[in-house]
Amino acid sequence: MNDGPGISVLDGGHRSCVVLLMELRRHVSAIAPGDVVHLIAHDPAAPLDLAAWCHLTGHTYLGPVPGDQPTYAVRVEADALATAPRSPWRRGQTPP
Repeated sequence: MNDGPGISVLDGGHRSCVVLLMELRRHVSAIAPGDVVHLIAHDPAAPLDLAAWCHLTGHTYLGPVPGDQPTYAVRVEADALATAPRSPWRRGQTPP
């Protein structure tokens, strides 16, 4: 019986959005479509960059998650486009 999507947490801490996106790209490749990632990110550009990355790749940006730390949710989509490992904002690269 499936009780819904799994939720995983990726703590990006105070890393820059470029590093966060590389980590997020790697993280989503290892979890099932439909699962949700809660990304903790203190970079003030994170909500904008995450929304743009999701638009680019086809994953779904679910927005902020209430709590004590700045956290944003992304749902992993089965038909999302692959990106380059070191340039997660560039489409069309094969997954790692």
